Amino acid sequence: EVISFSEADYEGVRLPHDDPVVVTLLMELFTMKRIFIDSGSSADILYKHAFDQLKIPVDQLRPVKTPLVGFVGEMVHPLGSIELSVVVGIAPCQTQMQMTFLVVDTLS
Repeated sequence: EVISFSEADYEGVRLPHDDPVVVTLLMELFTMKRIFIDSGSSADILYKHAFDQLKIPVDQLRPVKTPLVGFVGEMVHPLGSIELSVVVGIAPCQTQMQMTFLVVDTLS
């Protein structure tokens, strides 16, 4: 499905703008709110606090050796990666996909 915005979506927005997009989605049957979409990022991040709330055993994380750079200038070493089922949209206009997330133990 194509995601598009109409003139009504720009009400109250000063143009031009570079505001972030924040959405809600269903991940592993849990509703996740305040999902920040950064089109300039090369990684899908899941913070440890949210990962813990999903109640997924830590031993399901796959090892990751490459650190992330860009969290307020510091280097962050992921705890691991995990593939999760994600549902975006509301029926009948929704899609389900598997996404790989890097789990990091840092403040969002």
